[in-house]
Amino acid sequence: LLFPVSNLCGKCRPRDTDLLQPSLNFLYWSLHQTTPCSQQRAVAVLLSNVSLLELLQKVLERTWLRSPPSEPAYLSSEDALLCSGWLLVASLLLYQHRYNTEVHQTLSLDLAEVLNAVIFRKKKPILLLVSIMQFLRAVLRQNFSSPLLVIVGQNTAQGATQPQPLSLQDAALHPLAMRQVFSLVVSLQNLLVHKDLLLSQAVVACLETLVEYLYMKNQDIALHVASQPWHRFLVFTLLNGGQKSFLQPEVLRLMTLFLKYQSSNIISQKEISQILQEAAEANLAELPEATSRALHLFLCQV
Repeated sequence: LLFPVSNLCGKCRPRDTDLLQPSLNFLYWSLHQTTPCSQQRAVAVLLSNVSLLELLQKVLERTWLRSPPSEPAYLSSEDALLCSGWLLVASLLLYQHRYNTEVHQTLSLDLAEVLNAVIFRKKKPILLLVSIMQFLRAVLRQNFSSPLLVIVGQNTAQGATQPQPLSLQDAALHPLAMRQVFSLVVSLQNLLVHKDLLLSQAVVACLETLVEYLYMKNQDIALHVASQPWHRFLVFTLLNGGQKSFLQPEVLRLMTLFLKYQSSNIISQKEISQILQEAAEANLAELPEATSRALHLFLCQV
């Protein structure tokens, strides 16, 4: 079914949401719910379909070309299509890199528009924000370098008369700019306050990947971002809900992040001792899988 469904997608227009959205979901499912050997073949099939990739380019661009909704955020059919598009492209980036698959058509995206889709949310549904953050994680992990993707930055945008000189910090983080990093971090911090489980998981994962990227580019900047005092407030905001336990996946992963990057102003020895005490008293066999994994990473970091 992969050939006919991908070919069908390539013949559609972005506004054909009723047909496209389940079709893109099938392609996404085909990449993930299969054996590694079949997965490699599936990636090759999809990346060889030029019409499909051109369609995905148009779908992603609709994220910022359409008018923001006037009503409170809910998942419309167009939003659902955008989610499917972002998740599929993120997966293609991941598996193209894993299998070094030949690429027949590149996608071109304006980095500022992608970041602004998260920074200036404009009532976007939670699932759409999560999908865009999944894409951001994929490009950050690959250092913004992929045969599948051409990143258009502020110095390469169409209509730019000549490249603007970069500051030392911006040059180190290229294609990100320092102001974009801080705007994204503030936006991710604000999203954590919503206390939505799916959103919190995506935000923490995005923060982890962002700081890893920064550390690879410039250790001082990464440590500065990881030690922002507002992070401590966020951790205890998360603790104010539910059972107020440190044994929550998002809290443990944040604590692990701060430990890894030596943010002693965020997590103190008192909090570390409290987490260890809670872990000692907990029935580890009854902990959810996500909590167990997060606790394991925390203990390894300690």
